[in-house]
Amino acid sequence: MKQTKKLLLFFLGLFIAMFPVDAQSGRIEFSEFTLDNGLHVILHQDNATPIVTVAVMYDVGSKHERPDRTGFAHFFEHLMFEGTKHIPRGEYARFVEMAGGTLNANTSADRTYYFQTLPSNQLELGLWLESERMLHASVDSVGIQTQKQVVIEERKQMYDNRPYGTILIETMARAFTKHPYQWTTIGDPEHIMAAEDHEFQEFYDMFYVPNNAVLVIAGDIVKEDTRTLIEKYFGDIPTRTEEIYRPNIIEPPLKAEVRDTIFDNVQIPLVLQAYRTPALNTEDYFAIDMLGTLLSTGQSSRFFRELVDNQELALQVGTFPLPYNEPTVTLTYAFANMGIEPHVLEEAMNIEIEKVRNELIPEEEFQKLRNQFENDIIGGNSRIAERAHNLATYHTYFGDASLINKELEKYMAVTREDIQRVAREYFRSDNRVVLYYLPKR
Repeated sequence: MKQTKKLLLFFLGLFIAMFPVDAQSGRIEFSEFTLDNGLHVILHQDNATPIVTVAVMYDVGSKHERPDRTGFAHFFEHLMFEGTKHIPRGEYARFVEMAGGTLNANTSADRTYYFQTLPSNQLELGLWLESERMLHASVDSVGIQTQKQVVIEERKQMYDNRPYGTILIETMARAFTKHPYQWTTIGDPEHIMAAEDHEFQEFYDMFYVPNNAVLVIAGDIVKEDTRTLIEKYFGDIPTRTEEIYRPNIIEPPLKAEVRDTIFDNVQIPLVLQAYRTPALNTEDYFAIDMLGTLLSTGQSSRFFRELVDNQELALQVGTFPLPYNEPTVTLTYAFANMGIEPHVLEEAMNIEIEKVRNELIPEEEFQKLRNQFENDIIGGNSRIAERAHNLATYHTYFGDASLINKELEKYMAVTREDIQRVAREYFRSDNRVVLYYLPKR
């Protein structure tokens, strides 16, 4: 989804084929079925280019972890590349690369996603690799000790020792007090180091099972042949009969502004506001996402035009909701220009938000906003790998992969009045966390 791209751009900084599917409706066509062991399968056929994406999304993210054992889902993102019963240690990626493919994985608060894109004549290889990972992953002391050090080093490089790297850690710890969204996917190094081998095995046995996963095959396939191969490699994997943990924690409202200052190894002050907002795919989420684009996406956006160009208060601005499938936060941020005090910049941000709260946006500006979303959503499904990801996400989060064909119409259903309403309802001072990131004294 387009929101995930925004989040990645915030923290990190092969054109394949436009989807041909139904030429009249523009819908992404797919079929789906469920194996006897509970593995849900989605097939999307597009024979325009001789490639195929094999992807597995597990319904496990950082929100499924114990408060004293955070970071497990992300840990397994690494560990499941170690090897399997039939794949030597460190050789998993080589199988894909030698076949001319690419592979990767990522973890969020809500799920873990593994994917590889291969020449279509290597489909069977991709299915074997993912079935091995699901059934025979090496969860042993050697791999665990190796990945403990890898994860600890990643935390240092990507979070602790990186300017502004702790933004999500500091923000979520203040925005949530009950819900497991209060910790981030990287987790606490002390929890990872303290965990014993059997705890990792128990986590694997609970979550990395066919009835907690969706398998998506997208690209140059023949559906009947693909189904036969899926049955061959995944049909005999045992289902989990015991209960799979699902968090059911309702976060209470903030009720009052939470404000703090973080002194970090930075040179440019940053003002961040995190507003508590509804979950992905709710009606208000679509309006909030459009509001974020109105405020800060592109040089004609309101924050950029006023804070960066006109008043020269900010160097960079941004606003977007975190794409979580439970009530989440929308981040609004601005990097201060040289000599600008954070409170001056924050007041200017508040003034622009107040304008949206008090006045309907002009029709011309609204139409431009709609055009931006139409381009983004259509472009977001232009690649085989993106389609596979979106199909997997909609099934995992909402049990309905057909939502991939409804996203655009939901954005197009948002009105100017909706944008004003969500600005009034959620962008309030008593519903936010405000952080100033300042240079260490």
